[in-house]
Amino acid sequence: MTSVTAFAPATVSNVACGFDVLGFALDEPGDQVTATFAEAGGVTITAIEGDGGRLPREAARNTASVAALALLTKVGDPRSVALTIRKGLPLSSGLGGSAASAAAAVVAVNALIGANLSPETLVQCALEGERLGAGSSHADNIAPCICGGFVLVRSVNPVDIVTLPVPPGLTAVVIHPDLEIETAKARALLGTTVPLHDAVKQWANLGAFVHAVHTGDFDLLSRSLEDAIAEPRRAPLVPGLALIKRAAADAGALGSSLSGSGPSIFALCRGDETASRVAEAMTAAVKTHIGGEPQVYISRITGKGARVIG
Repeated sequence: MTSVTAFAPATVSNVACGFDVLGFALDEPGDQVTATFAEAGGVTITAIEGDGGRLPREAARNTASVAALALLTKVGDPRSVALTIRKGLPLSSGLGGSAASAAAAVVAVNALIGANLSPETLVQCALEGERLGAGSSHADNIAPCICGGFVLVRSVNPVDIVTLPVPPGLTAVVIHPDLEIETAKARALLGTTVPLHDAVKQWANLGAFVHAVHTGDFDLLSRSLEDAIAEPRRAPLVPGLALIKRAAADAGALGSSLSGSGPSIFALCRGDETASRVAEAMTAAVKTHIGGEPQVYISRITGKGARVIG
């Protein structure tokens, strides 16, 4: 093969109670990266589409090229690769845009050179790009983006990913308002310490959530979807967040919170019919409290992660 195209899906990270450790993949939207052998130059970027000219074309400053170079370095492959990036994810949306580009790049390059690397190694290489894009090395977007489904990141060094079961009927609604929040700036709001009572509450909710998805206990899952650490500090970045969440709950959502660092907001629902009602209610609330025309995604939590499509 001389050219490979890979697709990597949007992801929801943190999932309320799992700051930096929980994440799941959506069916769509996503990014595409095409990797092609080049004459020379290491890893280069040929073109980027769908970003409005905002993303860096310099290889050292782009998440996809940094991740691709990490993979080539990992396996000791001296060949040069050119990347074409097609952004299907909105920028600074909280949907794992930097992770998707990095994940699509490593999956494409892995196939191009025939390396047949493990998912854990692909996550490790893609994390180099995520560190550039997000300002820190956290895998709650990268891991579900590459592995698919619902995951818990036990460790990033070494990479240790735990696949969680998805209870039948569990459906996600994601609303992306007409706002942008840079991940690095949102992380800066968190500080470096957490009050003990908040940490205990978070641990309890995370443990209960993991038990709930294993047993299919939707009531426990609903009670567990509470963020005691990140959301309270980031809520001022999203006008009317509490009212948007209330609209989701009134429409039947199990729970809701910021997707990643926001501004996108996710809700977990039991069944497609409830998800449709929740999507309508959240959309109306976003229009009222934020304005504009939000993008709306309804998706089962898919088992498919980043993959070769051509």
